[in-house]
Amino acid sequence: MTAVDVVVAAAWVHVRDRRVLTVRAGDSDAFYLPGGKPEPGETDAEAAAREVLEEVGITVEPADLRPFVTIDAPAHGRPPGTRVRLVCFTGDSDGIPAPAAEITELGWFTSADAPRCAPAIRLLLDELVKADLID
Repeated sequence: MTAVDVVVAAAWVHVRDRRVLTVRAGDSDAFYLPGGKPEPGETDAEAAAREVLEEVGITVEPADLRPFVTIDAPAHGRPPGTRVRLVCFTGDSDGIPAPAAEITELGWFTSADAPRCAPAIRLLLDELVKADLID
């Protein structure tokens, strides 16, 4: 039996007007949530907040982030068999997101945009529809 590689990442679920904020890095063909891997000693909420600031320029406080769902899915753009465990948080902000760092494009997605997303984000869109947060 071989061990499965698991990438752990933390992300921010930001919904406005029944659409969720998504981002695409310049080297990717798929959209994700703002977020990334925790650094040593960092909590998932701290990682999500740091990555949100780096990627879209919005400050969210880790203490204000609320767990929403953790998703396990195939990792997009990684070797076959690699999984991602995406820890998703919600939290309010009235900031205006703008692409920064490696992010080249923002999107405000509904479930109809699922084909443009990484596998974990497709599952997240399903969760947001179930929670009646997006269309």
